[in-house]
Amino acid sequence: MKRTVHTAIVAVFVVMITATFAFAAQVTTTQGGFPYFHLGCLIMGGLTITSLKYRYPKMYLSEAVGSFALYAVLIALFTAPVIHAMKGLVS
Repeated sequence: MKRTVHTAIVAVFVVMITATFAFAAQVTTTQGGFPYFHLGCLIMGGLTITSLKYRYPKMYLSEAVGSFALYAVLIALFTAPVIHAMKGLVS
């Protein structure tokens, strides 16, 4: 039972972070510039981390949630609005 509850918590966290990423990408991108590839990578990474949490019960809940949060930050760093902001800061 504990295994299922922890997996459900990770799944809810993955869905919430993915939805937040999709909303932020929709607001900050121009017409026709939505990063579908980045969203797909985020979804696949979330599914992978959730399945790993279910398969290996010794994996801590905080490890699964933390690794997905860091993965989401990494994916967000390579979207067009962040890259344009970094170009503006450098030049």
